[in-house]
Amino acid sequence: MNSRPDATTRRADGRYGKPWRAVGAAFVVLLAMVGAGLIGAALKGTGTVRPPQPVTRVGATPSVEAPFDDADLGGARAPVGLPRSAPTTVRIPRIGVNAKIMPLGTNPDGTVQVPPLDQALLAGWYEPGPSPGEVGNAVIVGHVDSAAIGPAVFFSLGALKSGDTITVDRADGRPVTFQVDSVVSHPKNAFPTEQVYGPNDRPGLRVITCGGQFDDATGDYPDNVIVFASLHS
Repeated sequence: MNSRPDATTRRADGRYGKPWRAVGAAFVVLLAMVGAGLIGAALKGTGTVRPPQPVTRVGATPSVEAPFDDADLGGARAPVGLPRSAPTTVRIPRIGVNAKIMPLGTNPDGTVQVPPLDQALLAGWYEPGPSPGEVGNAVIVGHVDSAAIGPAVFFSLGALKSGDTITVDRADGRPVTFQVDSVVSHPKNAFPTEQVYGPNDRPGLRVITCGGQFDDATGDYPDNVIVFASLHS
């Protein structure tokens, strides 16, 4: 299977939600994954199958993450990151995820690419940002469900809890394991851009999918489920 984005890669618009948009030299994304292919048509027929949701849902105003300070490590220096290397696989034992990762960039109109609808069991890495293990926040995204296959790669992402682990295999053969700090749900119109794509002086990981109750009227999920994780020492 070709892991590169191809002509089938779709941006998140129309019945599949609003697009991500990257702006500025750093490609800071204002909206995260908001529904390309993450529709509920395949699920609503069952009436019972719904993706689990985080306990914490942040309100309409994004919360502000406290800046990292070396004092948080008892005076120790912040962890040193690894050299850049593309991620190949993400493994999340608690929810049974063992998925290949494809690199994602931006479309000509500035929207962020998402995995193709016919590859909804793949995760995607936002390639303009740090790679997992580098200093900074690496971002991995994936669909919650698809009309074609039902539950997709990150269907159960909202079930993760603080302390769970996420391991990312890298092309250089050096896997990195992250420990979940928190799992939250944000309204899409209040996406915490700085917490996800902003700077970090230690290696971090953000894993994102859609969440909330699927809205049949809009054909969209109202929230983003976001996992915040730090390099496991």
